[in-house]
Amino acid sequence: MSEPILKVEHLKKYFVAGGGFLGGNQRVIKAVDDVSFTLLPGETLGLVGESGCGKSTTGRTVLRLYEPTDGRIIFEGADITNLSGRELLPYRRKMQMIFQDPYASLDSRMTVGDIVSEPLDIHHLASGKEREEQVRSLLERVGLKPEYASRYPHEFSGGQRQRIGIARALAVRPRFIVCDEPISALDVSIQAQVVNMLEDLQEEFALTYLFIAHDLSMVKHISTRIGVMYLGKLVELGQSDQLYHDPQHPYTKALLSAIPVPNPKAKKERIVLQGDVPSPLNPPSGCPFRTRCPHAMKVCAEVEPRLQNISDERQVACHLFR
Repeated sequence: MSEPILKVEHLKKYFVAGGGFLGGNQRVIKAVDDVSFTLLPGETLGLVGESGCGKSTTGRTVLRLYEPTDGRIIFEGADITNLSGRELLPYRRKMQMIFQDPYASLDSRMTVGDIVSEPLDIHHLASGKEREEQVRSLLERVGLKPEYASRYPHEFSGGQRQRIGIARALAVRPRFIVCDEPISALDVSIQAQVVNMLEDLQEEFALTYLFIAHDLSMVKHISTRIGVMYLGKLVELGQSDQLYHDPQHPYTKALLSAIPVPNPKAKKERIVLQGDVPSPLNPPSGCPFRTRCPHAMKVCAEVEPRLQNISDERQVACHLFR
């Protein structure tokens, strides 16, 4: 078995909220709270959960776009948790990101050619004619015409802009890419095209993905394994097919029950959770999901469940599996 390309150990990312004069009355938002997982080369780990659960913050912290509060990030055997900007530069080339919003992630003042070639300039990988040829090749690889290099982002549709963002991420030939909800801002008709392209690129360039999304059916399609997050914590982690067809955590069961069934005559039990997601400024004691869980017990309010192995390839954080 190959060594993991990425190990995330007890990762935490806290933000300070509020705070008046001289920092009084400061409160802490635990956006990512003790998250651990590994990724093997060529694997795709899907990360799902409701808005505000910490998915995107996890991805950005792993790439050191946010400074981690605690924990360790080990990439290709090297601990990059506390590296400085200059020390991080070689790893920046190997770790890239596809952003959620293709309208906000592209500089409207730059041509497509300059956007895609900017990583080449930063890492001094190509110049002159070779630079132009690489830009043309990258645009073709993501399904765009090479002559688009002279145009500006506002001249393109959302799906085309996302393809430009993907070309930019590929420019430095990375090994690991965080896909931060790359299809959520796109039309449904375009989403499948982009996901299929990402799968083709993964095979061609031997890429490893952390794929963050809301759409569980799409995550199942592209992911090797799936991690389910709730209020900054991983509550279940397992093989994609296994987790999809046999969810164990009550929250995972509720999420999967919300997926529409193509056959209108098919009967499917819908699990409707009561109440709202608790505020991350004031999370409940014990299990973060207990205020909405239909199986909550006394121990759930007193002790926080830890992510534990319930089988060889399944981890769940729930007192039902004590």
